[in-house]
Amino acid sequence: MNALLVSVSPSLSLSSPPPLPRHERVHGIPRFRILCSPAGSQQIDMPRSEYKPGAFDALLLQFFRKKMVQEVGWDSEKPGYVGLIEVANHLMIKGKSISETERSAVRVLVSLFPPLLLDLFKMLIAPINGGKVASMMLARATAMLCQWLMGPCSVNSVDLADGSSCSSGVFVERCKYLEESKCLGVCVNTCKLPTQTFFRDYMGVPLYMEPNFSDYSCQFNFGVPPPPPASDKALQEPCLAICPNASRRRELSGREIEQCPKV
Repeated sequence: MNALLVSVSPSLSLSSPPPLPRHERVHGIPRFRILCSPAGSQQIDMPRSEYKPGAFDALLLQFFRKKMVQEVGWDSEKPGYVGLIEVANHLMIKGKSISETERSAVRVLVSLFPPLLLDLFKMLIAPINGGKVASMMLARATAMLCQWLMGPCSVNSVDLADGSSCSSGVFVERCKYLEESKCLGVCVNTCKLPTQTFFRDYMGVPLYMEPNFSDYSCQFNFGVPPPPPASDKALQEPCLAICPNASRRRELSGREIEQCPKV
């Protein structure tokens, strides 16, 4: 749902360099090479083992939850990630409309960053090379710092509007936020739509998120504008099979729910 900007000390090459090695180590520190190729899709190898949250992840969760609680004005008695999901559900309940919920979630994301940092990134970094550098930086920041929220993920290549491919994508193997919330509406209204809006408006980078509601994976496409709402498949999907409210609605109506009522 959010990405924290970090410096990865990348060696940027935006032409057609030699084949990309997985990574190199300089004084014991991984040094990644970042590139955009003129054509074709290229997978960027990153560790895909099961992610085990550590002490730093706990601090990130606590910080993120604190900001969400400030926006909602309510906190759950439950600890950890379970409590965070309950706060997210209250964010949905608090909003009188979908757009109001989205604006609330955007405010949460903005509050995670010093205002000057966002302004400088948008002014100085986002315009470089048509936004490709910023897109690649954000993809790596997301993959490295947001696994506590989403689960294991890796950087991959995405196809851009100009016909080139760029290593500015993030593939989430099985989104923990979606799986734990058990709600398509929570995913779309407190994560997908506000995250897309945040990166576009506050960091100057377009982002298209493609959640897969069958296997709970998600593809982040930094540098790719989202389609119009009428063409966005995620906004046309029915309720999740694991949604307890959808199960009750199916029992009462005796028919399948064609679209999530919260979207």
